[in-house]
Amino acid sequence: MQSQTLKPIFITAIPAFTDNYFWAITTTEINLVNSETQKPVALVDPGDAKPCIKFLEDNNLQLCAILITHHHPDHTGGVAELKRYCQNKNWPITVYAPENKKIAHADVRVKDKQIIEITVLDLSFEIIDLAGHTLDHIGYYSNDVVFCGDTLFSGGCGRIFEGTPKQMLTALTRLTDLPDRTHVYCAHEYTLANLTFALAVEPQNAELVHYYNQVLASREMNISTIPTSILLEKKINPFLRCEQQEIIDSAANFSGIKSANTLETFTTIRQWKNDF
Repeated sequence: MQSQTLKPIFITAIPAFTDNYFWAITTTEINLVNSETQKPVALVDPGDAKPCIKFLEDNNLQLCAILITHHHPDHTGGVAELKRYCQNKNWPITVYAPENKKIAHADVRVKDKQIIEITVLDLSFEIIDLAGHTLDHIGYYSNDVVFCGDTLFSGGCGRIFEGTPKQMLTALTRLTDLPDRTHVYCAHEYTLANLTFALAVEPQNAELVHYYNQVLASREMNISTIPTSILLEKKINPFLRCEQQEIIDSAANFSGIKSANTLETFTTIRQWKNDF
């Protein structure tokens, strides 16, 4: 899997709800002071139009594309209003989304390994099938950046609402097969809670303890912990480390049954996290 991007990517978080991040993608840095030239921008998973419109207007940006990872309302709820906003301004806009009728207002339906071109930004993204959290879940990858919705979080992974543990583990493996330097842009600030659970599963992991302390300090100052990286997650995320003996033993202590393989260990700790 290789980058298809022609320009650098600049990514800005738009915080929303209690812990969501919508992501704004540009190919030039956003100046918080209005410039005379309106710059194009794409948004990822805009679940609420209001903070997105404020962001566009505060930074003199023209919305050209929306990328949707899956059908949950906190990822799609702002799409209709944003399309109306663009239409009222005579801005061309394309909404990319997976094949799911629950996602209304999509212009282009995308699937695994497809390449999409956002020509006004000179950007392209490869689609990655990430079924597990939902059956329609996809990711968007380019230029050592991946937007993965609710599949991989820092220190954790998404709940399995529609798929199976095997599908979710496969989705996580697809992400960890990306280069270690890949920056991971997930959709929620769940890191501190995830690491609290991770320490219950793998308390002797020195990298995890160190990262927990870093995150604790960051969150006390309301500093975001996202993006994370594939390399970091391989070191501290229990859902990516199910072959480690300490995690195998912790899963057995929780369930009372020794796991026979990585999938069984993953399934056990995912259930444990559900009830944690």
